Amino acid sequence: MLGRAGLVAVALTVLVGVAPATVSATSGYCGIAWGSTAKSASPTTSAELVGLRAGRHDCYDRLVFDLRGPVDGYWVSYVDEVTHDPTGNPVPLRGGAKLQVTVQAPAYDESGTPTYVYPNPAELVNVTGFQTFRQVAWAGSFEGTTSVGLGVRARLPFRVLTLPDRVVVDVAHLW
Repeated sequence: MLGRAGLVAVALTVLVGVAPATVSATSGYCGIAWGSTAKSASPTTSAELVGLRAGRHDCYDRLVFDLRGPVDGYWVSYVDEVTHDPTGNPVPLRGGAKLQVTVQAPAYDESGTPTYVYPNPAELVNVTGFQTFRQVAWAGSFEGTTSVGLGVRARLPFRVLTLPDRVVVDVAHLW
């Protein structure tokens, strides 16, 4: 007796003439099993934000926070509305879903001098042509943390990685 996945495979073979590749129910798209719930890590070190960049990969889009020094604290979550820290004003974002990304790294040094300068707070990184990302916008740097709003196509699985001098947010292209 065929299970649900087997019936779908047979139906696709009959309708399209090609058998689909086998995908585990737990592996998801491209083997991704990240989920879309909030992710966080308490900081044990701190650093300063010095850059922000994005890249496209086969299965996901990537946002990278470049830091001067080690950092490992972050909070990333889908939200109804990204707000500017410390004002609480909404940060307009394009896309069907919004990720608030906060790293435990200020965008200024101990004397208050900016360490990360951006020409346009609404377009921190050019993500034109990205499959998942729609917009990266400034949401503030206050009391040792920096936040950005990440507009994405839809609520999709994501992961957060920390490396010695960066925090990385990957958002899958599909489920």
